[in-house]
Amino acid sequence: MAAKGSSRTWRLLCFVATASLACGCATVINPPLNVPLPRGAAMEMTPPSTAMHENSIILSFSGGGLRAAAFAHGALLALESKRTPDGDLLGDVVLISSVSGSSLTAAYYGLHGRKGLATFRDKVLIPGFERDLSLSLNPVSLYHLLGAGLNSGGELGRVLDRDVFHGATFADLYRKSTVDVRIHATELYYRMPFPFIPAAFKTLCSDINRYPVAQAVAASMAVPMVFSPVVLRSYPGHCVAPAAGNDSIPNARVSHTLATISQAIKSYQEPPVKYAKLADGGLIDNFAVNEITLSRLFVGTPTAPMSERDAVRIRRLLFVTVDASRPSRGEWLEKEEGPEGISLALAGMDAAIDSAARFAADAFDRMVADWQRSIIDFRCGLSAEQVKNLGGPADFDCRAVSFAVAHLSVNDLPQPIGDRVASIPTRLALEPAQIDDAIEGGRLGMLGLPELHTYLDARTLPNRRSARP
Repeated sequence: MAAKGSSRTWRLLCFVATASLACGCATVINPPLNVPLPRGAAMEMTPPSTAMHENSIILSFSGGGLRAAAFAHGALLALESKRTPDGDLLGDVVLISSVSGSSLTAAYYGLHGRKGLATFRDKVLIPGFERDLSLSLNPVSLYHLLGAGLNSGGELGRVLDRDVFHGATFADLYRKSTVDVRIHATELYYRMPFPFIPAAFKTLCSDINRYPVAQAVAASMAVPMVFSPVVLRSYPGHCVAPAAGNDSIPNARVSHTLATISQAIKSYQEPPVKYAKLADGGLIDNFAVNEITLSRLFVGTPTAPMSERDAVRIRRLLFVTVDASRPSRGEWLEKEEGPEGISLALAGMDAAIDSAARFAADAFDRMVADWQRSIIDFRCGLSAEQVKNLGGPADFDCRAVSFAVAHLSVNDLPQPIGDRVASIPTRLALEPAQIDDAIEGGRLGMLGLPELHTYLDARTLPNRRSARP
């Protein structure tokens, strides 16, 4: 149960954490749990194929504690409820990108699929996780707070492994999942997104297949100072790592972010051993869209990150950002004084996170529009023989491609559910009624998206072919 007033304690901890960054006190060390690639091992560490269907949906889940996890769960339930000629809209989902609390939902769905939708509320959301955390302020907890964090990120991973993921590794996720699940954290030294994908582990010469899913989710949820960072180490010399440097990455010389990624890759590959410190993914990308945007820039081909075969197959693609963040709150907007003290510090933190998320979402929207134009240009430049070799249909229409972006936000929910969801705190334990409100908000919000109705209407037109493999 969520204790009364503990939401304020959580926010107070976040403030004290910010104020104590300059202190050098107790240090909590989380030993890295990633292992090296066997020497001479093949480098093909690939997740399940992200091959597009003729009709495909990509979801990105925001941060926001258990509120975000429940909200994202409601969105999945909504898609499952909408029938199509060959199943339902949940079957169209090919990729889920997540940060922070919503990574619980993404990883659980990846491992359990549709069956997991029936158990997620009672097995994961209702129990919560605060019973295993230190949140009270006392001399001992303050000592840890001024060091690396009140709680060990590694300990959070162990709790998640014990109660939710039961020893599952990424090998299990890749074997069981029907969708590409991408969990994201923040790499603190280089201040960039860190996706838990094979390519990222490859830069460390590390084997993602043997890494615990619970630790990835813990890293994605590791709010600084409330949790100490989750640690990964590099294994220089254990593999032939990808080439590094601005000349090896397309667009690195014209993108500050890609230039930073290039610098990080080069550092990880060179001796001595480096240690990547990972914290909450929502710190720099609370909508979980940056990695998708950057992957297009990183590869630098007309169809990227889609393959040429996918580019010929695709008919319509819907991106939905599922944003469980709460709107701005507080009475100081209507007063001359304020904010001050803790409220001022928290307002500054929220401004940094929310503005970065909005900029990322704007860049994502522009990228999708450019991507659609590029896909059409590629398709229309193919010969009939090339279309056939790439698996295109006999009645191939090069311009028959539609990409759309929909933004599901707590701000846009109907009332009274909107106010109820907006009042739910960012916590790792909630009352059952709050969990149910968040689930219902995500479900109603998804079902109310005009873009989803447009997609579904086109999806269910008679005589429309399905190219799903």
